[in-house]
Amino acid sequence: MPLQERFLEILRKDSNTLSDDDYNALEELAQVIRDRILKVVSQNGGHLSSTLGAVELIIGMHSVFDCPNDPFIFDVSHQAYAHKLLTGRWDSFETLRQLNGISGFTKPSESAQDYFIAGHSSTSISLGVGAAKSFWLKKLQNTPIILIGDGAMSAGLTYESLNELGDRKYPMVIILNDNEMSIAKPIGAISKYLSQIVAGKFVQGIKSIISKRIDNMPNATYLAKRFEESIKLITPGILFEELGLEYIGPIDGHNLKEIITAFNIAKSTRKPIVVHAQTLKGKGYSPAEGHLEHWHGVGPFDLAKSEPSSKSNIPSPTSTFAQTLLDYAKEDPLIVGITAAMPSGTGLDKLIDYDPHRFWDVAIAEAHAVTQASALAKEGFKPFVAIYSTFLQRAFDQLIHDVAILKTPVKFAIDRAGIVGEDGETHQGAFDIAYLNMIPNFTIFAPRDLATLSLAVAFAKDFSLSPCAFRYPRKSFKLKENIFTPTPFCYGKLEILKESQGEILLLGFGNGVGRAYDCLLELESKNLSAALVDLRFIKPLDTESLLELSQRHSKWFVFSDSAKIGGVGEILCAFIQSHNLHCTIHSFEFEDAFIPHGKVEEIEAQLKLDTKTLTKRILTLI
Repeated sequence: MPLQERFLEILRKDSNTLSDDDYNALEELAQVIRDRILKVVSQNGGHLSSTLGAVELIIGMHSVFDCPNDPFIFDVSHQAYAHKLLTGRWDSFETLRQLNGISGFTKPSESAQDYFIAGHSSTSISLGVGAAKSFWLKKLQNTPIILIGDGAMSAGLTYESLNELGDRKYPMVIILNDNEMSIAKPIGAISKYLSQIVAGKFVQGIKSIISKRIDNMPNATYLAKRFEESIKLITPGILFEELGLEYIGPIDGHNLKEIITAFNIAKSTRKPIVVHAQTLKGKGYSPAEGHLEHWHGVGPFDLAKSEPSSKSNIPSPTSTFAQTLLDYAKEDPLIVGITAAMPSGTGLDKLIDYDPHRFWDVAIAEAHAVTQASALAKEGFKPFVAIYSTFLQRAFDQLIHDVAILKTPVKFAIDRAGIVGEDGETHQGAFDIAYLNMIPNFTIFAPRDLATLSLAVAFAKDFSLSPCAFRYPRKSFKLKENIFTPTPFCYGKLEILKESQGEILLLGFGNGVGRAYDCLLELESKNLSAALVDLRFIKPLDTESLLELSQRHSKWFVFSDSAKIGGVGEILCAFIQSHNLHCTIHSFEFEDAFIPHGKVEEIEAQLKLDTKTLTKRILTLI
């Protein structure tokens, strides 16, 4: 059903004239939205606790500001589900994160009221500065409205953009969704009172009048400045004030009257201003309320029992990596670990619990994670940097400048490599092979299953020649356990898993080995013989073994969960060309396009990477 018209009518009203009945209706709307979010997310999976906590803030934004003329820019837009529901996607919300359905993040191609795509953190204020500059150049009165929170204030890009904004003074409203109750909690009541006084219309007006008349009154200027500074010292807004921004708050981020009043004040200033709102993650669903990381992003779950709808007894690659590293860390005090705001997502939370002095979550600061790891390696430690493939992209310069040039032996555990599914374009782990392979001094390898993942950790911990990186998928390996006997990694050496005298050679890398094996079984069912190789390393390549294989097999087929451009196929193409080999090579990697959201199996079928389609392609090519 469409969102009830009576709610939309209230949102269209002048927010300065809302009655008590209007506010009661908006509170009812907040509950209706929460119910809708809970119903759909429990069925489809998705982000939950943060988006539940932002409902009233988003209702307030739509009540006070003119979207899309005043563009709403969400930071890590998994907070934006309420915005989707208020902008014509009530019915289509059922398709959240499903193939060909609506995205779990804001997406301009989905709605004109989604200003920007935002799957990675801390971009919002920078985007807002760009938008504000364009409005100024066009002589428009539009104002960017930023909703930032969920740890995004811990990243450097946020402060780079705040630094310029405080200097340029472009009109902008920054809503700080403080959903961890971590900013100025001890003095919240005093701060709220003083901030409301300082930011109110009367005081703002007085400040404006005085500022125009005291240029030639040094004593008055001095006293006025000292008075304002004495207020700042006991408010949490001191950081923003010192950066040159106005500040209101903290306000109750679930009190619609307080929110709408603050937003109206912020709107009237025509300055860069921060509205600091304290909210409760998971608001309205008690099992998810509070700082509980496992409710941040969830799979389908039973609403009544607060339990996952399905459970697997098979360990995940993430848990296997974490347990293996923990076992070695107990034996080797030189092993340390770093993650960037994803302790449970990377499994490093277990190690942080074990020894918080050797394992660290550095917040949303991937570049900082990589650079400090290089110094730790230089000092003789064995640092493991556990970061998702899609987030390691954010530290590309540090990989080159701070790690590779000096060949510091940092160990990169790249989680979520390949297709991750429902999070879509911004999160698919497609590019790590391409951007790492181009960097000198890197060693790149990959396990094919859980057993060899443990062996990959063992190899990395003692590898001291250079920085190294190994990648593994999100949910499970395609290759099941005990199909091939696991053997330790030997630097730069591949492994022949099945011999054949035929011309077909299937070369798998990492999770691609499982895809190649499935195709091997299909070919054998059609009485076709093929050899199967686990490349293990793509930098360096096992030149000797590949040359030998080229003498027996002339048709090479490459399987890897990675982008085709710059991927494993191109690496092997360059090898064939440089050695003037008479082999044809075909790569079954991701084509030159961003991968949409949906279940992994559905995405693979859409990309024509399912086993039956791949087998047909091989048969056609031979």
